[in-house]
Amino acid sequence: MNERNLAVIILAAGKGTRMNSKMPKVNHKLAGRPLIGHLLETIQSMSPDQVITVISDEKSDIAKLASDTTIALQNPPLGTGHAAAAALPLLKNNCIQEVLVAFGDTPFLTVETIERMLERLRGPSEPALVVLGFRPPNAMEYGRLVTDESGQLKKIVEARDASTRILEIDLCNAGIMAFDGARFPDLLGAIDNDNETGEYYLTDAVEIARTQGWNCISIETDDPNEVMGINSRADLARAEAILQRKLRSAAMDNGVTLIDPETVWLCSDTEIGQDVTVGPNVWFGPGVVVQRNVEIRPFCHIEGATIEEGAIIGPFARLRPGAQIGHNSHIGNFVEIKKSVLKDKVNANHLSYIGDSFVGSGANIGAGTITCNYNGFSKFQTEIGEGAFIGSNTSLIAPIKIGKGAITGAGSTLSESIPENSLAMTRAKATIKSGWAEEFRLLEGAKVKKTKD
Repeated sequence: MNERNLAVIILAAGKGTRMNSKMPKVNHKLAGRPLIGHLLETIQSMSPDQVITVISDEKSDIAKLASDTTIALQNPPLGTGHAAAAALPLLKNNCIQEVLVAFGDTPFLTVETIERMLERLRGPSEPALVVLGFRPPNAMEYGRLVTDESGQLKKIVEARDASTRILEIDLCNAGIMAFDGARFPDLLGAIDNDNETGEYYLTDAVEIARTQGWNCISIETDDPNEVMGINSRADLARAEAILQRKLRSAAMDNGVTLIDPETVWLCSDTEIGQDVTVGPNVWFGPGVVVQRNVEIRPFCHIEGATIEEGAIIGPFARLRPGAQIGHNSHIGNFVEIKKSVLKDKVNANHLSYIGDSFVGSGANIGAGTITCNYNGFSKFQTEIGEGAFIGSNTSLIAPIKIGKGAITGAGSTLSESIPENSLAMTRAKATIKSGWAEEFRLLEGAKVKKTKD
């Protein structure tokens, strides 16, 4: 792509008032990734010569998300033409041949469609610009693409300004435009704000180009969802449903069994290997890698975790960021793992918390085990050696090291390291009073009878 000298301008300065949020619209997450992150990944995969992100506040989180791009400021926002003009001084005007203008809230735009636009831009008719169109089920709120008899694009008319005849056109403006780099500055410079809103509209560039005798072209996407803009929470929910269906289908095509696909929620970066089985109601957050032949049973919550081949997870397990589960390990019901490495064939099958820990191969973690890793100020490490057996209801107060092959007695609270192959327990001696229970029941029964009498 570099040899074509492509610049991409991403418009992300809109307030997104319909989101009713203090957070910028393009920062809202879709399958675990900010909206703008989806578009940035697509754009950066094309290796353009330059990417400029237009925002309204250089201190906003958008600037951090787009830190690999050049940042342009548009403040106050005065329309799409004004936003593109904010990027103009930063363009490498002496070498940019093509300029793509896209929107940060359009996460589904594909490389294939962008390539089609650029191919038409370089076509024999030498258009000044190419506009992406689509045919939605309900076109009423969208601007219409008006073409002449030869199919050349004449103008873009907003729905509120359209006549009844123009409203009958079902080819709508997706907002994404590709410009000839040499003519782009002149087109922007000619856009004015002589309209009801007092804003500068990039769509006016079509009529301006036509007055110069330059051709304008529209192409059409077959999938209206590809150009879906996210303007409200309802839009975000619809987009999430669309993307989840795609992610689930891709996973199943790659050899993953989803027992009840509609109840499994994936992240954009979730990696799941062949012959993995995922039960119902499993949620994957960012940063999850699942290797081959893993079984994830129902109602698990997994994020920032790596699960190696042959492991069994759940049901009702929670793997938090930093969890690394080794080959053929078993993590059972109501077990929580956080920032811990569990080597091969570790068993933690019931009701345990393992945090900031290293657990050697073949160790067994009994039910109710807790690694006490936090003292209110700092986190500390627990190390459990290979083949160690941690008895049920054991509290390990970090920092502590349980040696290879060591055993801890059930119900123990331990704060000192245990040598290899040793037994450690803190268990009070039982006090047994013969006949006490019978005497207790007789005494209490007499009290109850007296009260009733």
